[in-house]
Amino acid sequence: MRYWSCSCPLSGRNNPLTARLAEIRSILETIVGFDTTSSKSNMPMLDWIRDYLDGLGIESRLAPGADETKANLYATIGGNGPGGGAGGVALSGHTDVVPVAGQPWSSDPFELTERDGRLYGRGTADMKGFIAIALAMAPALKAADLKAPVHFAFSFDEEVGCKGVPHLIERLGRDLPKPALVLVGEPTSMRVVDGHKGIAAMQTTVTGLEAHSSRPHEAVSAVVCALRIIGRIEEIVDGLRRAGRTDDGFTPPWTTFNIGVIEGGSAVNIVPRHCRFDWEFRPIPGVRPEEVLEPLDDYVRGELLPEMRAVSPDANIETAVTALSPPMQAGAGSPAVALARKLTGANHTEKVAYGTEAGLFEEADIPAVVCGPGDIAQAHKPDEFIEIAQLEAGARYVARLVEWAAADGDIAALAR
Repeated sequence: MRYWSCSCPLSGRNNPLTARLAEIRSILETIVGFDTTSSKSNMPMLDWIRDYLDGLGIESRLAPGADETKANLYATIGGNGPGGGAGGVALSGHTDVVPVAGQPWSSDPFELTERDGRLYGRGTADMKGFIAIALAMAPALKAADLKAPVHFAFSFDEEVGCKGVPHLIERLGRDLPKPALVLVGEPTSMRVVDGHKGIAAMQTTVTGLEAHSSRPHEAVSAVVCALRIIGRIEEIVDGLRRAGRTDDGFTPPWTTFNIGVIEGGSAVNIVPRHCRFDWEFRPIPGVRPEEVLEPLDDYVRGELLPEMRAVSPDANIETAVTALSPPMQAGAGSPAVALARKLTGANHTEKVAYGTEAGLFEEADIPAVVCGPGDIAQAHKPDEFIEIAQLEAGARYVARLVEWAAADGDIAALAR
């Protein structure tokens, strides 16, 4: 049974997917209405999705985080449900969104608003638009005689360091069916992305010794020591670039770093005792986090701390890893890339500087690719939007997946 003809547009009186586009919009309106900012629970949204899927006869299961106030959702269509149906394709998307506090929105960020062919709302592009498309296509997937199962993998806490999806990945192949490949629907404007940088985020806390600012020789300035650490980070990261550790597929083509937040001191005439800074670096594939963290630790332990403790034995420097997500570099024969190109008709692939959960799937030996509707340039901004044309393109993408999974579904052939 065919569910899509690639030659016809999505909209139009005689197109069987015209109603599906209306369903996509309706679902998107509903799930945008859930405030799933990463600091909050995503369970109300997941409860709605589970009820929706249950109404279609599709069973879903939760893979919660440590405190069970948040969870991943996993559902399998085709095969034998959540306990079976291994192989096939997973459609992956994160349910959490970034905060809206302090942003100048023109409309309610948690109410879908249409203006000039665009749908505005937090998460429309990143990435509830893709989730809405997947859910709207669930009836077609359920009705099809799939030769390869299709899974929904909806995660939490992607926006704060991909902290949620590992709770799901660890269960794949154990009590949840493991997919053969994953299509991550991050907003790429439907371009096929086969590589991205990783992210390593840290928080460094420096404890010095306060004194009157006229007697700095009796003190240990936590702010000055923090600046010395930051300078060393810059030297290490820049050294990777100067050593030729670059990849021209990325913009910029080297590992980058950023100091996002720095706090320290209490008054201009007090040498500060405390300083804290939050920082990150984004390694290109092939650069391990240890290549930055180990030489930094050597500097701190071998040089800076001894100087500090010569003045104050209680001086200290602590760095905690707050997020760690690997780069993604799909192999030349990746079946995930081959399928995404088949579904989109793309004749080339791209790399991006931001990170996604695809790297974690790849690390778990599940081939992954990034391709989804919307523009990453709209993500995280006030008045975030997705163009209706992008939702149409995403619907065509998933409709072609339904066709392929019903008519072919041969994943082994994709890598040949």
